[in-house]
Amino acid sequence: MSTIRLKNIKIYAFHGCLLEEGQIGSDYLVNLSVRGNLNKAIKSDELKDTIDYVVLQKIVVEEMEIRSKLLEHVGQRIIDKVFIKAPLVNCVKVTVAKVNPPIGGDVAEVNVTLSAKR
Repeated sequence: MSTIRLKNIKIYAFHGCLLEEGQIGSDYLVNLSVRGNLNKAIKSDELKDTIDYVVLQKIVVEEMEIRSKLLEHVGQRIIDKVFIKAPLVNCVKVTVAKVNPPIGGDVAEVNVTLSAKR
């Protein structure tokens, strides 16, 4: 089993329960890790035989564009779409972090981490 990671995907999005969050938006960081059998790609050196990280990046961007109240919700949508679009993926772990959240304190970020297996 091999791992592919996309680290600190920076996205500006409009998630949150507050009305202002949907209007103003904020910065997010998404970390995505997927596991799958990449033995065929190791031997063939062909993109068609691996998990394409360009596809993974596109999934994250597309799902982050859809407004959600909860980070948990958007994180699960990312996982679901990875399983649909990347058939070689057996396990997914995603962390969605809101940078400088509006929670009335000096907090660098809040994040939610979800994982699932096919």
